[in-house]
Amino acid sequence: MAPPPAAPWAGAFTLGRLPAVEFGRGRVARIPSIVAGLGRRALLVTGGRSFRSTPAWPALLAALAGEGLETREMTVVGEPSPRLVDEAVARFAPDGIDVVVGIGGGSVLDAAKAIAGLLVTGRSVMDHLEVVGRGLPYAGPAVPLVAVPTTAGTGSEATKNAVLSERGPAGFKRSFRDDRLVAAVAVVDPDLLDTCGRELIAADGMDAVTQLLEAYVSTGAGPTTDALALAGLAAARDALLPWHVAGPGGGEATAPLRERMAFAAFASGVCLAHAGLGSVHGLAAPLGAALPVPHGVACGAVLAAATEANIAALADRDPGGPGLARYAQAGRVLVDEPRLDDAAAREALVSALRAWTGRLGIEGLAARGLTSALVPEVVAGARGGSMRTNPVVLTDAEIAEVLARSM
Repeated sequence: MAPPPAAPWAGAFTLGRLPAVEFGRGRVARIPSIVAGLGRRALLVTGGRSFRSTPAWPALLAALAGEGLETREMTVVGEPSPRLVDEAVARFAPDGIDVVVGIGGGSVLDAAKAIAGLLVTGRSVMDHLEVVGRGLPYAGPAVPLVAVPTTAGTGSEATKNAVLSERGPAGFKRSFRDDRLVAAVAVVDPDLLDTCGRELIAADGMDAVTQLLEAYVSTGAGPTTDALALAGLAAARDALLPWHVAGPGGGEATAPLRERMAFAAFASGVCLAHAGLGSVHGLAAPLGAALPVPHGVACGAVLAAATEANIAALADRDPGGPGLARYAQAGRVLVDEPRLDDAAAREALVSALRAWTGRLGIEGLAARGLTSALVPEVVAGARGGSMRTNPVVLTDAEIAEVLARSM
């Protein structure tokens, strides 16, 4: 494989907090002892159905009780809102919760993260939510969080931000963000992914791929995120499509695929937390606020067109910068063709992303309600934090064209 291109960070980088990580099959069995080491009263935050319907749920409850732990429970269905977080804090703060355990997809982990951050302070999350909140600094402390992903996509188990949303004309999708919100421990057990259906595998997988690619070409990239991003892209290359074909319930037969995707997702979370993202996530936020489109679906629908637009803009406005070379290197990894020259590698990257979107059944945004009348609203909302580390500044017209080509 050709060596990675020169990085844009000129020798200096920052690496923030990371959780302690328990990665591997069967690691879910370690949760009770981990929780017992953090406190005696635990709040269990789960999704409404998937994990609770497996034998792992009653086994976990029994093991927690065996450790002498007191537990409270709540469920999160759909993307969490500020109201859900505030109501949970009001409900459970009087119980003296010592540790929060989030078990589920990205929405569950984001809710658990925000709740853990506010149980002690008792404040409304709107005091701290970016852009739409009151702008008050977060002083902490946060209750320790144990993050246990049951999907492979968001990487929320490794990040410091809890994404909360409201849908509708005045909707938003914004983060409560602080280093103190990083999980104390991330328990990443690929066996917990075996119940994921094909639609979830596809959407979350494209979210992970997007985060890995955007972090690699980000202006905030550094040597640690570079290594993880390329390794994660290689893992997704080898696992995402065959796992999607196999579907849920593969057991031993799909275990290696789930392991690779669990790693890709975790790596994508580390990368986004420390390198930043780009135009795809800049668009995914206002799309998710305006339309009933899952985050991973929004990413998958936009990724090929946004990547192509970034490459064209870089070729026009920054041909000597690092961005074009980085897209080429990502293309070599994603198609497993290390001898491709830069131009061919970039073309192969866009073609592969477009083909993956089709093979995974990611539908265009028109099917989710995007119309030409809504495009200006989405463009106006796309200038958030993720856009700041995009490798090139896109014009409003270029962003609108990305949306038009993603419909």
